[in-house]
Amino acid sequence: MGMHFDHVGLNVADLEAQAAWYEKAFGLHRTHPFTVPPIEMTGIFLIDGQGIAIELVHRPNNQPGMDAPNPAVAALTRGWGHICLRVDDVDALYHQLLTVGAESAMAPQNSPEPGVRFAWVRDPEGNLIEFHDRKTPVV
Repeated sequence: MGMHFDHVGLNVADLEAQAAWYEKAFGLHRTHPFTVPPIEMTGIFLIDGQGIAIELVHRPNNQPGMDAPNPAVAALTRGWGHICLRVDDVDALYHQLLTVGAESAMAPQNSPEPGVRFAWVRDPEGNLIEFHDRKTPVV
């Protein structure tokens, strides 16, 4: 069976603010806005045109979930804890994200995986984002 990830979904408190941040932070662009009137849900997809797709979803009166300051604390709660992006330059992206309002969760450093550098940030609503420079698929 052929399979690959299609997109990552993120429930947010402020759809417009988060969409604007992800556009600015990662150079993504908006596509496929949608509404689900029976449950008052709105959403939008942000894509890069090369396979990255993040779906931001909002419902009125949604409640905050895990608010972990770093990956160690996030690992104490079961369920999805973060998204991870493979990038060319960990240090450059880390500094770029801090410049546009991300909060550091783990400064760039060598990963436990030999030859891989990684870092973590929190987006403006506290969602964890990991990024690393692994050159090959996970094996």
